[in-house]
Formats: sequence, structure tokens, C-alpha cells
Amino acid sequence: MDNTKEQPSFLMEKGWYEVLKEEFEKPYLKNLQKFLAEEKEKGKTVFPPHNLIFNAFCQTPFDKVKVVIIGQDPYHNLGQAHGLSFSVPVGIAPPPSLKNIFKELEEDLKIPPAKTGCLLPWAKQGVLLLNATLTVRKNEPKSHHNRGWETLTDAVIKKLSEKNRSIIYVLWGRSAREKCSHITKETGYILEAPHPSPYSANAGFFGCRHFSKINKILEEENKKPVDWAMASQ
Repeated sequence: MDNTKEQPSFLMEKGWYEVLKEEFEKPYLKNLQKFLAEEKEKGKTVFPPHNLIFNAFCQTPFDKVKVVIIGQDPYHNLGQAHGLSFSVPVGIAPPPSLKNIFKELEEDLKIPPAKTGCLLPWAKQGVLLLNATLTVRKNEPKSHHNRGWETLTDAVIKKLSEKNRSIIYVLWGRSAREKCSHITKETGYILEAPHPSPYSANAGFFGCRHFSKINKILEEENKKPVDWAMASQ
């Protein structure tokens, strides 16, 4: 049975569509769709490709979410963004932040650096790889901020916290912390560290040991731990 359902301009897993469908009728999202159409009319290149904007919501069904790793906005260089935060498609070299994520993973769980930067295997295990802003203009980071995406992704986190109070929110950097400012220990687990960017990784991202901490929490919640090594296969 097809577990996706189409709504105007986008595609997402049916469970996500059901909890978010009211958002698609609100003015802010209609304005966002208009803005994206205008970007196309102006000849602007927008990442990720249109059919991958909601990739995170296709790969990690609403009822399967165990962990949320929040990024800022998609990679803005050609070929990098495919709708999963921090991830790049197979065959694309891992950007610096992702290299640092793999470095911390190796220090934490002795898992060698992955051969690919594609984190799809994590998403398939219940790790929602969510960017606060879901699109970006080519070579212009943060170019689609404050256009409406943040309101939608706020609604995403709100729906998750209402549904499941044992979800683990991984907040790397200030923007991620701000995104989940309303999440408390009563509404979910919170793991915080500086962003894995080369500019801040040495300020506390390295040594955070979030990967082992996530699995420890999942085991305590009687959930299957994440096989982080799958991303290196």
C-alpha cells in the first residue's frame, strides 16, 4: 500500500500529512509556496530539488521517530542537499560539519569514518534529520529564512512532543537550541552541544558523546538502539 499522500506541490509520508495537513491551509504556507514559485520564475536555483524538499518526512514516518537531529538549512552548493539535515547524496564528498560528525562518532563508538556522506540509513531507523528551513538558494546560505519554513518546522516539533514524550532531541548549535526552546524534560530528552562546524566543534561538540548517549536512552526506553555504523556501508 502506498504510504505517501500528495498535497499541493509537495509529497510526504501519510502519517506526517495527517498531522500537518491543517498547516497547508494556513496563509503563511500558501505565501511560502508562492515565494518558491517566484524564485523559479526569476531563474533562481533552489536546493534541494523540488521532489526532495520533504525527503525527511518520507524517509522517517511520523510514528517511527525516535530521535530528531536539527540542522539550520540545506547545504547550498550544487549536488549536496537532498532533504536530510547534515546528509549528502551518495557520491558527494562529506562537507566539513559532517566530517566532524563522523570524527565524533569514531571517538564515541569506535566506528570508522563513513565511506559515504549519505545518512539515509539513520533516517530509516527513526532518526528524523530535520532542517529548520527546508530550502535555500544556490550559494546563498540562509537565503530562505523567515519565509515560513520555521513556522512549519515549529509545528513539526510541537506535534512530535505532543505524540511521544520519549523522543530524543539532538541540538547542535544555537539555532537548534532556539528551535526547541519549548522542549523540556517533561516533553522529551534533550542533548545539547555546539555545532559540528569547524568554527565551533572544538568548543564542546568533540567529546559530547551524543551517539552513545542516544542509544543508552533508547535502551532505557525499551527501544532498539540506532546502528550508527550503517552510514558507513
